[in-house]
Amino acid sequence: MKHKETLKILVASGVNLDLLGKREPEIYGHQTLDDVHRSLKGLAERFSKDIQIGIHLECFQTNHEGVLLDKLSEGWDGVLINPGAWTHTSLALADRLAGLAVPFVEVHISNISRREAIRKHSHTAPIAVGVTYGFGVQSYHTGLFGLIHHLQNTKL
Repeated sequence: MKHKETLKILVASGVNLDLLGKREPEIYGHQTLDDVHRSLKGLAERFSKDIQIGIHLECFQTNHEGVLLDKLSEGWDGVLINPGAWTHTSLALADRLAGLAVPFVEVHISNISRREAIRKHSHTAPIAVGVTYGFGVQSYHTGLFGLIHHLQNTKL
């Protein structure tokens, strides 16, 4: 495989994640999605220096499922995704991710295994290269680290 100079990674956040920091802070914490995106971009810069390859991180949030499905088709090397409630309900999202065969890591802020019964099932986890949840917004950091490590071993 041709050596890549830059990894193109999408950080995709689904439905209601624009309310992060406001909605149920006892579950999701007080940091906003903008805070999470800033910290991920800083982390990507540090990783980029460590592995000596560029990392282009695009952060994206939508409350419209079709918009997310289209965004996933833009030629990413990898995706870090918190689908929100679509995790538990969207066969369309699972089908799109499987069809695109883009390596992705699923992320959740809360421990979905400790939540309501409907939140314990993920349609997307079985096709993900990894899943991280339950560590608050640090789950995003863990997921990004895992995704970059996976891409180093498969895309570079």
